[in-house]
Amino acid sequence: MAVTKIYIVYYSLHGHVETMAREVLRGANAVPDVEAYLWQVPETLPEKILEKVKAVPRPDDVAEIKPEQLAEADGFMFGFPSRFGVMASQVMTFFDNTYDLWTTQALAGKPAGIFWSTGFHGGGQELTALTAVTKLADHGMIFVPVGYTFGKSMYEMGEVKGGSPYGSGTYAADGSREPTELEIQLANYHGKYFAGIAKKLKNRSTTV
Repeated sequence: MAVTKIYIVYYSLHGHVETMAREVLRGANAVPDVEAYLWQVPETLPEKILEKVKAVPRPDDVAEIKPEQLAEADGFMFGFPSRFGVMASQVMTFFDNTYDLWTTQALAGKPAGIFWSTGFHGGGQELTALTAVTKLADHGMIFVPVGYTFGKSMYEMGEVKGGSPYGSGTYAADGSREPTELEIQLANYHGKYFAGIAKKLKNRSTTV
């Protein structure tokens, strides 16, 4: 059976999205015949600003991705923090630089999922995902939401929980809140669920 290659592409300023991305990676790599890889979106903020906002150091074990490298993968999971209800500008810039891929529709038909971090309830837990779908649509990618497949945990009301049917998510509050065990479980499940869908699509395309 052909290997399904999944790129998990993320941007993280304070580490919350990185935590989620690594859990998505673990979930995806738990699926047989799937190889998932972590990539970082390049930083666009100057060092002085990063110091002022107390950004955490970028991990040395995750390379930065160039837009053209997306063509190598069979599917994608994009992770990012929310800024005023939409994806962070660093990720916006990355997508803006995928023009050559867009002109050839090199990513058309490939599945993509989304995960995120917001500050509070009104920070865009669903709006961030909805607006991000426009980027996928322009490329002809197939948006794969997690739906309610996570089961009863999707209906958890006893604790604050990020995420929605659109994908997995976490709350960062003022930056001090870390992803909870339930949010991490959803991220892991999300990676596994998405990898299963991507694998099915890859195998179906090779047999047609």
